[in-house]
Amino acid sequence: MTLTYATLTLDLPFVESKKGRRAILNTIKERLSKMNCSLLDISGEYPKEAEIALSFLALTEQDARQKLETIETALAAKFPDLHIALAFEFL
Repeated sequence: MTLTYATLTLDLPFVESKKGRRAILNTIKERLSKMNCSLLDISGEYPKEAEIALSFLALTEQDARQKLETIETALAAKFPDLHIALAFEFL
């Protein structure tokens, strides 16, 4: 089993308030929770930036990499105007 820990860093240039950021993050978290990921919003106070920590278990490291690619593809398709960076670590 491979435990994967990842951090999604989002740049939200068009968001003006924490309420707007929260609306986007809730949509992202809802979509990712359907992929059997544990999620936590670790964003700071600045509304134009956001961070989400996620973790999940996979049978092999290759399965984990495929799931990360699926997550990146799904987010890019749903939110094409956001700049999303994904950093991950296998434990």
